[in-house]
Amino acid sequence: MLFDLDGTLIDSVYEHVTAWSKALRSHGIVLPNWKIHRRIGMSGKSFVRELLREVKGTSRQNVSIDVLERKHEAEFAKSISRLELLPGARELLRYLSRRGVRWAIATTGSQRHTRLLLKGLDVPNNVPVVTGDDVVNTKPSPDVFVLAAERLGVSIRDSVVVGDSTWDLLAAGRKSALGVGMLSGGYSQDELERAGAFRVYADPADMLMHIEHLGIPGP
Repeated sequence: MLFDLDGTLIDSVYEHVTAWSKALRSHGIVLPNWKIHRRIGMSGKSFVRELLREVKGTSRQNVSIDVLERKHEAEFAKSISRLELLPGARELLRYLSRRGVRWAIATTGSQRHTRLLLKGLDVPNNVPVVTGDDVVNTKPSPDVFVLAAERLGVSIRDSVVVGDSTWDLLAAGRKSALGVGMLSGGYSQDELERAGAFRVYADPADMLMHIEHLGIPGP
């Protein structure tokens, strides 16, 4: 099983929205928060390029995507100490380990932030953690999931990708992985299913409660 992190195991999606909003506003780019939310989970570069196409009168040549990404990182870092795990996140991962189900973390976030976010999850040292710093192309490219599967020694086609955004599920579908969606990122069940989710759960606790749906014996 290959897990996204933000919005899937950690309740951090809306902090990312706020951080991106502040970063964009610092360059005079004002957008409704819902438009930002719709793209959380994409790579920062793809995210910004799409948003800038919608802003009339903004010259993309005058906006540094790298600078915007650094400002987002700085703003998001201020909220990390306040973030909470989603219900059942730690219990789900521990249960999978007890059942002998191999799992990994695959996120578009930076290595530095990912290391801080993982503290509360007590991730064992033998669990692969792949971040956006490890690949050239991030979500909706499937590269982070492919690399995570490789580090587990399995094919991506034999893996279950668990994520909260349509971008996670689209990435999974591109490599024929089984996609499982979480409502905890703010996308609807219909949106997640249309993006390829085989099953949709409210949060990790709900997934653990119905783990038999995924062919894993329950507690």
